[in-house]
Amino acid sequence: MSDIENIDDIPADHPKSAPEDRATNGPLDESEANPVRPYVDLGGVKVLPREGLHLRLEVEEGSKRVVAVGLDYANSTLQVQPFAAPRSSGLWHEIRGQIAEQIARQGGSTQVREGTFGPELLAQIPVTTAEGQAGQMRLARFIGVDGPRWFLRGVIAGEAAADPTAAAKVEDLFRSIVVVRGNTPMPPRDLIPLRMPASSPGGQPA
Repeated sequence: MSDIENIDDIPADHPKSAPEDRATNGPLDESEANPVRPYVDLGGVKVLPREGLHLRLEVEEGSKRVVAVGLDYANSTLQVQPFAAPRSSGLWHEIRGQIAEQIARQGGSTQVREGTFGPELLAQIPVTTAEGQAGQMRLARFIGVDGPRWFLRGVIAGEAAADPTAAAKVEDLFRSIVVVRGNTPMPPRDLIPLRMPASSPGGQPA
């Protein structure tokens, strides 16, 4: 009997994990964002265009459902996913542990450290080369922020996983994201629906 099935009843010992200035400096809830800024509307998230930013939508093979937003910026990649969450408690503390277990099962390693957004996971993830050889590791950072009725997860790879200058740029990009939870009832941990933008911004691949 898994407590995941009753995760909307998470006890108070799962507090929200977010920067103290989240409501002013992001990631923002739709109700907190400036409505006149030229965001790219992707459904569950809105992204503010900036010089050098390239946007990719990650689509599930069978269902053709958009399951993540990929942002290429500062010689790095930032993958973001918005999830429904309980109103009064957070998801990141529990999800962080589950990610660490999953990576350990794959033969990788993780360490928890305090980052810009609170606790984050620095992970060494095993990868297989094009020739099918295993044994190489890829460095990635898993970050998460609990907002009002939503949880935003980010995965950072490339230079921003280790280089402080690139990291600051990608962290600023993560803060600029707006989460659109909507009023539709959703079970906690369900992916908030993402969609293609109505019109492709400049530089975005078709």
